[in-house]
Amino acid sequence: SLPAENIKRAIQKGTGELPGVSYEEIIYEGYGPGGVAVIVESMTDNRNRTVSEIRNIFSKAGGNMGEAGCVSWMFHKKGYLVVSRAKINEDKLMTLALDAGAEDMQPEDDNFVITTALNDFEKVRKSLEDASISPEVAEITMIPQTYVKLDGKEAQQMLRLVETLEDNDDVQNVYANFDIPD
Repeated sequence: SLPAENIKRAIQKGTGELPGVSYEEIIYEGYGPGGVAVIVESMTDNRNRTVSEIRNIFSKAGGNMGEAGCVSWMFHKKGYLVVSRAKINEDKLMTLALDAGAEDMQPEDDNFVITTALNDFEKVRKSLEDASISPEVAEITMIPQTYVKLDGKEAQQMLRLVETLEDNDDVQNVYANFDIPD
């Protein structure tokens, strides 16, 4: 029931074939259920549409959007690498990672989690690859300084909030400082 011309224009706009379409990165901050800090990184061609959608998602999940800077101070941008325990023993990995400039390495379930400063991330990743160790995850991420423990209804609301935000087409990344027990 949609005219073919509208569909064609939407496809051209999405692929960047139409002139004048520019995308901008916007970071939204807010609080989820239980006072959980949430940072949403987005890429949009329509700032008004995106802020409206994000605000609506927050309010439906029992949270609210805040001003710029209201929660970003609770997070640090770090390099984050995950290496399977099956690939290497702990002592050898720790020596390799720390010599390359890693800040920390912690065992976590069946993996080792390595954190680095932003400027050391690539050096640590390359050091692992040179030793024939390919990380399961290697990314730049926002790591919270503290965590908020959630359970019951608040935990379900928070998971629904994150899932709904991630399903939004304009949202690139969602970071939050919640801790939900298994």
